[in-house]
Formats: sequence, C-alpha cells, structure tokens
Amino acid sequence: MEFELTASMMCADYGNLEREVRNLEDGGIDSFHIDIMDGRYVPNFAMSLNDMTYIAKATKKPLDIHLMIEHPNNHINLFLNNLRPKDTIYIHPEAEYHPSTTLQSIINAGMIPGIAINPGTSVETVMEMLRIVKKVLVMSVNPGNAGQMYLPYVGKKITKLLSLKEDMDFEIYWDGACSADKILEFAPKGVKGFVLGTTLLFGKGKSYRETLQNIRELKF
Repeated sequence: MEFELTASMMCADYGNLEREVRNLEDGGIDSFHIDIMDGRYVPNFAMSLNDMTYIAKATKKPLDIHLMIEHPNNHINLFLNNLRPKDTIYIHPEAEYHPSTTLQSIINAGMIPGIAINPGTSVETVMEMLRIVKKVLVMSVNPGNAGQMYLPYVGKKITKLLSLKEDMDFEIYWDGACSADKILEFAPKGVKGFVLGTTLLFGKGKSYRETLQNIRELKF
C-alpha cells in the first residue's frame, strides 16, 4: 500500500540540521514538514523563515509549510518568494478574515494550497474551501507542541472528509501523535500521508532508513 511520509522538522536535531536533512533524504522520506508558529495563534514559537529557506535549498524533496500564525495573508509573500512550485502551504482558516484570498495567492504563485483543520474545527465550517484546496491537514492533537496525546473524536472527522474527497478533489494528511496503529487504520481508508514526529521517527535510536523502512513494511 502506498502512502506518503513527511518528517516534522521541528523535532529534528538543530545542531546538525544539514545532516538531518541528508539522512532523512537517504532514508526515503517523501517530504519535509515545516511548522511556523508565531506565539499568538498557538502558544509556542517554532521554526522560522530562515529555517524554511535553508531546508528548501538543502533538498530537492517537497516542503509542506504549516503556517500556525495569525493573519497569514499579511506575510504570505515572504513564504511564496522562498519556495518552489511543488511545495505546499497550509493555513488555518480561523487565523484569517478571508482565507480564500490567501489560498488564491498560493495558487497564483504556482504552489499547492492546503488548509489545516484543528480538532475543534468542524468540517461544515470549511466546506466551501474544500473545493479550493488540494490538501487537507487534519490535526489529531491541538496545534502548538509536539508529543501530545491523540484526540480520538478526530477519527470521525476523517471519515467525513474521506466521503467528500473524491467529489471535491483533495487529499487528506494526518498530523499529530502519528503511531503505527493510526497508519494501519487510516491509510487503507484513503488518508494519503502522515506527518512523523517523536511518536514514530525522531529519537528512536535507529537510523532513519531503518525506521522508515519498518513503517513502509507494516502489515495491512
């Protein structure tokens, strides 16, 4: 079964970021997930524009930029000017007065538009945007910190999104507390990709190649 695996780079070793990128590439990662936090939309600061720009230059793999910031349209050009056409930008609809305007800017720049849906955000409130975006990042934990517990009611939201994705032409991605059992359950149902952090990928005492190979060889 084919599914995408993306590395949550806020969990990487920043003392050896170049080596981390190289080892993840060599290990077979599909893309790099960059969490940008402003300390306002979420109660934390994470990666910076400079981190994103460095990783974009260090790899030919796609980047998934997850903007956890207030009013992303005010700053969207800073990101668009430092990315490539195959890269994705996710925004949180609640963070913007007119999220469709921001999404259109991403589309006009030739990049892949996406929205991130918090655990407390209902599918109904983002229904119209589902026809605009190509990717929906479903947060299975509240955004802002790594290592949180999975919120089980999110599974019903994914089921609802799966029933809509063919008609509205978008793919679903999982972010937060991604364990092997979640991949085993949701990949066969149609979830396209999974963001890997401390639960499965980082800090496991194994090479990234071995870890990623083990994930791809899960018995469905």
